[in-house]
Amino acid sequence: FKNQLLADHGHNPLMKKVFDVYLCFLQKHQSETALKNVFTALRSLIYKFPSTFYEGRADMCAALCYEILKCCNSKLSSIRTEASQLLYFLMRNNFDYTGKKSFVRTHLQVIISVSQLIADVVGIGGTRFQQSLSIINNCANSDRLIKHTSFSSDVKDLTKRIRTVLMATAQMKEHENDPEMLVDLQYSLAKSYASTPELRKTWLDSMARIHVKNGDLSEAAMCYVHVTALVAEYLTRKGMFRQGCTAFRVITPNIDEEASMMEDVGMQDVHFNEDVLMELLEQCADGLWKAERYELIADIYKLIIPIYEKRRDFERLAHLYDTLHRAYSKVTEVMHSGRRLLGTYFRVAFFGQQYQFTDSETDVEGFFEDEDGKEYIYKEPKLTPLSEISQRLLKLYSDKFGSENVKMIQDSGKVNPKDLDSKYAYIQVTHVIPFFDEKELQERKTEFERSHNIRRFMFEMPFTQTGKRQGGVEEQCKRRTILTAIHCFPYVKKRIPVMYQHHTDLNPIEVAIDEMSKKVAELRQLCSSAEVDMIKLQLKLQGSVSVQVNAGPLAYARAFLDDTNTKRYPDNKVKLLKEVFRQFVEACGQALAVNERLIKEDQLEYQEEMKANYREMAKELSEIMHEQICPLEEKTSVLPNSLHIFNAISGTPTSTMVHGMTSSSSVV
Repeated sequence: FKNQLLADHGHNPLMKKVFDVYLCFLQKHQSETALKNVFTALRSLIYKFPSTFYEGRADMCAALCYEILKCCNSKLSSIRTEASQLLYFLMRNNFDYTGKKSFVRTHLQVIISVSQLIADVVGIGGTRFQQSLSIINNCANSDRLIKHTSFSSDVKDLTKRIRTVLMATAQMKEHENDPEMLVDLQYSLAKSYASTPELRKTWLDSMARIHVKNGDLSEAAMCYVHVTALVAEYLTRKGMFRQGCTAFRVITPNIDEEASMMEDVGMQDVHFNEDVLMELLEQCADGLWKAERYELIADIYKLIIPIYEKRRDFERLAHLYDTLHRAYSKVTEVMHSGRRLLGTYFRVAFFGQQYQFTDSETDVEGFFEDEDGKEYIYKEPKLTPLSEISQRLLKLYSDKFGSENVKMIQDSGKVNPKDLDSKYAYIQVTHVIPFFDEKELQERKTEFERSHNIRRFMFEMPFTQTGKRQGGVEEQCKRRTILTAIHCFPYVKKRIPVMYQHHTDLNPIEVAIDEMSKKVAELRQLCSSAEVDMIKLQLKLQGSVSVQVNAGPLAYARAFLDDTNTKRYPDNKVKLLKEVFRQFVEACGQALAVNERLIKEDQLEYQEEMKANYREMAKELSEIMHEQICPLEEKTSVLPNSLHIFNAISGTPTSTMVHGMTSSSSVV
């Protein structure tokens, strides 16, 4: 019977059933006396069948560690003592089994079990559990047989790591209602285990669960991608898979983090294999589908298909190709409808380092502490309005610090902390849009490409030299701020720190060039869409060709191109503005032609009215610019890109439009 149990190093159905019976006694409530006998029986099982726990798959060792650690948190001190001694025996036996080299298997499974228990058991990490850790340390210190080995220090290292995890957990409990801070804390733990793949995977999986719970599906998908890349990198280093984490760089450049896996004892007892990788790749594809990032599914399947082809698994291949077909159909559908919204972005800054308790003048407590003065880019779901995230953050920090201590800064400008009252915590929220230079805009042709792997963002603030925010077109300036985040969105976290920022001030004629160029870009984008949005097109046309005295395109022309005004501005800027107006007339002509093809008979009169306004606008522009600007109503070809004009404004290439949203200034 013993030989049957030892078959395949103890990894066989018979041993599994025997082990499950033993484990059942720990899982079900027992009397104190019964439990003591169970611990004795388990000690005997470990001693007689060590290969079951220390070789091959780690599932039985993992399950045993989990249940013993639960007993280490028992209300009965005798049970805690017995459980601690059994766990010590498991470690010591593991150490002896390896020829007194290490107990990596037990070390790793204990840490993983603690990480899992944090979520499953109330009160884990309290005084009772800490006492059990002390008992384990005392056992190691008093064990004379291992006095001249590294075992005692290794046990101390293990208990220290457990306490580190428990301390981080206490912080997580404190921030359980702050999803951004909670994920930040979990990720700091994941980073600390870069050399221990299974532990890093444990925390990334935990982050994914939080994201799914909060509806942040893109971030959950990125967690799955990072976990899969981690396993692929491990298998590549072991010579078991042809591509490591670099294979996932096409999905996200953030994946380079997984290449930093260090070779140490934490990798010696990992039992990832090709089947595990396949399951994770399928999980990635499912996560990307739910996040509506259909374009990336093919990149995942490129890694799966060769393996199924090698296995001749035609049923799975048929399923994969069917999913790919549906994914590309979804891409076509969302491109035509324009209804896929992959996120809205905000710059969030925190100010307020300390305040004093009202009941003591000496006790000082921090507001944002390490967060003071920090700026983040927050990614919010779908089309989140500025008011919604502002109210969410206001409530979150009011609950933490007291509503009377939190203030929103109702301005997007640069904040001088010295001007703020130290008695308050301040939050500044600004809507930002993705920013691309001219080269990126040429490379990122689709809406998805302009919504994925984005790292730079922009917002603008209007101002005048007189100090007013708004003024006439001839005095209106604006400051453009470009923010660069440390990582690309989407990421495993929904907020990313700002690495640096760049400011550019545009004078009135440069503002005119910028605004008119955006109108050109908007009209072109609407006309070149696979499925033209007629309502949007008509709204843009109406705002472009209607002749208005003090507003609209002609207001810019009169202010900067009229003979009496041109001498006030540099010749190169005047020439640029003239070129933009020529392209604007062409774009309006193209838009009118597209609209004419789409309208029905009931809108013919409306179309003729817009064409008449268009001709009148072109005529007035001809008079202002002293050149013949011909209306091009029938022109339907795609017009050349004119975004290069921004290079001449300030040396800063400019994105004019992303997600169909203009780069207008945004203020809280």
